[in-house]
Amino acid sequence: MVACYQKDYPRPQFVRSQWQNLNGTWAFAFDDENVGEANGWQNGIPAGMVIEVPFSYETTRSGIGDQTVHNNVWYQRTITVSKESLGTDHLIVHFEGSDYRTKVWLNGVYLGVHEGGYARFSFDLTQALCDGENVLVVKVEDSLNESQPRGKQRWVDHNFACWYVQTTGIWKTVWMEQVPQQHIESVKITPNVQSRCVEIEGTICAGASKDLWLEVEVSFGGRCINKVMLPVLQERVSTTIDLYDPQTTESWGAFLWSPQNPALYDLTFCLRLNNVAVDRVSSYFGLREIRIENGNILLNGGPLYQRLILDQGYWKDSHLTPPSEEALIEDIDKIMALGYNGVRKHQKIEDERFLYWCDVKGLLVWSEMAAAYRFHDDAVQAFTNQWMEIVRQNYNHPSIITWTPFNESWGVPFVETNRTQQHFTEAIYHLTKSFDPYRPVIVNDGWEHTISDILTLHDYEAQGDALFDRYGNHKDDVLTSKVYLGAFKAALAKGFAYKGQPVIISEFGGIAFANGQQGWGYGDKVADEEAFLDRFDSVTTAIKKLPYVCGYCYTQVTDVQQEINGLMDETRQFKVNPERIKEINLRKESNIR
Repeated sequence: MVACYQKDYPRPQFVRSQWQNLNGTWAFAFDDENVGEANGWQNGIPAGMVIEVPFSYETTRSGIGDQTVHNNVWYQRTITVSKESLGTDHLIVHFEGSDYRTKVWLNGVYLGVHEGGYARFSFDLTQALCDGENVLVVKVEDSLNESQPRGKQRWVDHNFACWYVQTTGIWKTVWMEQVPQQHIESVKITPNVQSRCVEIEGTICAGASKDLWLEVEVSFGGRCINKVMLPVLQERVSTTIDLYDPQTTESWGAFLWSPQNPALYDLTFCLRLNNVAVDRVSSYFGLREIRIENGNILLNGGPLYQRLILDQGYWKDSHLTPPSEEALIEDIDKIMALGYNGVRKHQKIEDERFLYWCDVKGLLVWSEMAAAYRFHDDAVQAFTNQWMEIVRQNYNHPSIITWTPFNESWGVPFVETNRTQQHFTEAIYHLTKSFDPYRPVIVNDGWEHTISDILTLHDYEAQGDALFDRYGNHKDDVLTSKVYLGAFKAALAKGFAYKGQPVIISEFGGIAFANGQQGWGYGDKVADEEAFLDRFDSVTTAIKKLPYVCGYCYTQVTDVQQEINGLMDETRQFKVNPERIKEINLRKESNIR
């Protein structure tokens, strides 16, 4: 753990000591006729129902468990504030995630709206506060509209294929914090392995104050490595901090982050006005570098073979919402016990506590956007805005080594040939790179790639020999789209050529093992554990023997609702012997790089 860790703190890379968790019992109401605003519900919603936040009403953990579609839902709770104790400070309410369009009122005063289901957003409560009890009211508008980024949430009123029950309303933590008028708004942390330094860019909400300084201290293991003082002359300040440590025996003269040794530096930020501390924030970072060179993915200059598993982040009784921080830790520990060194977090932006524990434990993460399923102007704008919110929010996490905005042409169904849709994917690639030039970006994971730093392929072939023949003996045909993946998709969109990128089989397997459950998976269901392990060994080993392929991603961690191709069931019980899976994953093959 790092010095700033607080259990259940929802924003673990930007920590203040004073905060209040607003999860728990709220008043709740459905508004199927969408008459609430006209009838004044922003001043107080009808009495009757309650809900356990942050679980959506569709889940049993919410206390409601109604899976039917309700497009408008309302929440209400009371918060108690002493204006005398608050003084000149501001009180901010944060929503870690609320799907899809969220409006907020305090004491009937409208504070604002946020659109998008997966990113954090905040509102300043200060101007609407009363001394004593205050009424916080939230309205969330959702729909089955295919143009809103929704990930694996169904857009009809029943589950089908690999799409599941929708998530409506608040589904991540709601919390408050008190901040001074002059405060640190955000920090962007960029490690530089080659120079053994870290670049810090801070955004300061400072007003017209003079004599304002930002103090930044880097430490490791409780020992100060370096400290700098920056004058705050404008909204943004930046500096580069040397991490060279003459006392360490590390070969780089600094501590590198990797899955084998997830070393983390502690960071403290102190905003000083006339040499008096007015705001303190704690953070951390990992010094690591991910780059591509000669068809290889390099971590800290060495080849990285990625053994990933697809992780959809669903729980039986709470769906997209993790039931607890311990549940997130359990998932990470079990994934690592299976011999995987990373996850492809599929079609979901996970609770940020998950990323914290991946940082701490050394589990690599591909961060993937939730897809929309139609292409038009509104969908393009919504996707672009929401994706960049997410990239900015999670940029500082060292465990994230790849951005994946698109998957399997979802939302861009004609990208293989349609130049307009190709332009959109290229624009998102370059926009992502403009904010983060240091991580690979996979533009259309699976097939029909346009511009992409890694060429990723999806193939659920059930026979290892056939899989090896396809990619071992027909490599050039696959990479030039002469041979289609699974006989129906091209690796590259028309007009785009393979340019020597690293190749990863980023979806395969998906073996359906009922284990007493009804549902589906890829290929014929296997009868028992031994049949499962035989097929798993066959397809995994076939990929590991491909000399030019530098990693794979198996589908998937757990069963999800009607989908029964997990290595664990929905309650996180192993369906097969984890030691056998680990042995297959870690077994060395003669052709592996």
